[in-house]
Amino acid sequence: MFTLSVFIAVISFIFGTCIGSFLNVVICRMPEGQSIVSPPSHCPACNHAIPCYFNLPIISFLLLRGKCGFCKAPISIRYPVVELITGLLALGLFFKFGLTTAAFFYFIFGAVLIAISFIDLDHQIIPDKLSLPGIIIFSTSCLFVPQMRFVSVVSGILTGGGILYLVALFYYYIRKHQGMGGGDIKLLAMIGAATGVEGVFFTLFTGSILGTLGGVAAMLPAGKSQIKQAKIPFGPFLSLGAILYIFWGKPIIQWYINLL
Repeated sequence: MFTLSVFIAVISFIFGTCIGSFLNVVICRMPEGQSIVSPPSHCPACNHAIPCYFNLPIISFLLLRGKCGFCKAPISIRYPVVELITGLLALGLFFKFGLTTAAFFYFIFGAVLIAISFIDLDHQIIPDKLSLPGIIIFSTSCLFVPQMRFVSVVSGILTGGGILYLVALFYYYIRKHQGMGGGDIKLLAMIGAATGVEGVFFTLFTGSILGTLGGVAAMLPAGKSQIKQAKIPFGPFLSLGAILYIFWGKPIIQWYINLL
């Protein structure tokens, strides 16, 4: 039976994919210093403007078989992947929180994390244009998320930024060169604003484990000469850790405490 809940879930997913389509613009243009508003979406190969009927999230990619509708240049699989991830994020938050302010807040937070992650993967940078306003914007978590308090916001920012800053200082003192970018520090401060101290420690612990596994997986096909040159961005793993905390953090923490 097609219930109201199912209808809202479908709308949530579609809405998420539409936001994902916009995130693709942010991911593509922001690192290049281009406007995310104009010009309208266009093919990077032939510069032909993309009409709305060729710009439907996920669907257009499938109908066009991954090629531009005008010059037939291949379209990166990245575009539907980002749209799908954002759609699933919106759907998951609806099932987790329902139509609440917390779901809305975490969706905006998650969308920023998605943009940051893919930019970091492509360029090994985390734009200040996303992280610094993000710290301020997500400091309003105490207004949208019932369990968050203002003191949690402040302590989360200070803890998130402070921990990685100290790690970066220690690494520089030992190795005499920078090992962690300032972008990661600002990102964890932003995550702290949205999730508090508990979220910071969960994100850092989980992100470190996932980052280690991801680094090992990335280095396995590489030769010995390439391993020292490999650069594994930490931003996507921190972002994934934060998303995991939003959905399953508290049960995992409780399970771990009981295990001890």
